[in-house]
Amino acid sequence: MRRKIPSTAALVAFESAARHQSFTKAADELNLTQSAICRQIGGLESFLNVELFRRSRRGVVLTEAGIAYSRKVAAQLDAVERDTLALMGNQGTTSIELAVVPTFGTQWLLPRLRAFQRLHPEVTVHLTNRTRPFLFADTHFDAAIYYGDAEWSGTEAHFLMPEHLLPVCSPALLEQGEIDAQRIATLPLLQQTTRPYAWRQWFAAQSMSVARDMTGPRLELFSMLAQAARHEMGVALIPPFLIQRELEEGSLVIAMDAAVPDNDRAYYLMVPERKAESAALKAFRDWLQGEARAYRAE
Repeated sequence: MRRKIPSTAALVAFESAARHQSFTKAADELNLTQSAICRQIGGLESFLNVELFRRSRRGVVLTEAGIAYSRKVAAQLDAVERDTLALMGNQGTTSIELAVVPTFGTQWLLPRLRAFQRLHPEVTVHLTNRTRPFLFADTHFDAAIYYGDAEWSGTEAHFLMPEHLLPVCSPALLEQGEIDAQRIATLPLLQQTTRPYAWRQWFAAQSMSVARDMTGPRLELFSMLAQAARHEMGVALIPPFLIQRELEEGSLVIAMDAAVPDNDRAYYLMVPERKAESAALKAFRDWLQGEARAYRAE
């Protein structure tokens, strides 16, 4: 049975026009004429029997149906492009699509990944940032490194390391006098989006209750927190292993050697049960856990 699918050319033209909100810009991007774009999108609308754009003298605007369809088409075209590039680039090799929490990936994993490549040149590791859990069945990922508990349905959890959050700041703040918990409570507190209660937990460990412990600029990534702290925007709670370079060069300093109390959360490698027997993933898991053990022993 013939699939009820529009032509790829029509979908590509539509995605470009929807992204630019312009037939002219889509034509320039795809090296086509504007009339060719019009024909492709007109044919797509006839195929769907749905109006995707409203035309006016001032240009085109997506309809509600066009907005919804463009998001889905863009995601599917991205997936086809990604799979095509993966196939083109994996001649004679095996690849691992790894989701990773961003700062951990850039500051801890990437500096070590060359060692894995030397040991396993037949395996290519692709990294994509993800800050929160997801359903593996809905993605192209083979595994994930994330921070949290070990409860992730349908996966095997492999412990890597705990996270010890310490208050860090610009050395300029230290020049203004001794830093203690009472003074930190008076300074701007930089908040981490995925750890909204970190400062509350930290102050509680110092036997303090601070009314403004959840007040302050809220940033998603540790790398953002580090930059904000460097520029004297406030004090941040960051694991030292993610800011080794900044600590060594002196652009950040540990304000107090007092960490957020340990909890049941840590960094884990999560592998879907259906992929647990993959030779490439086993090799990566064993290498990664070895690197994590060596780091914890330092």
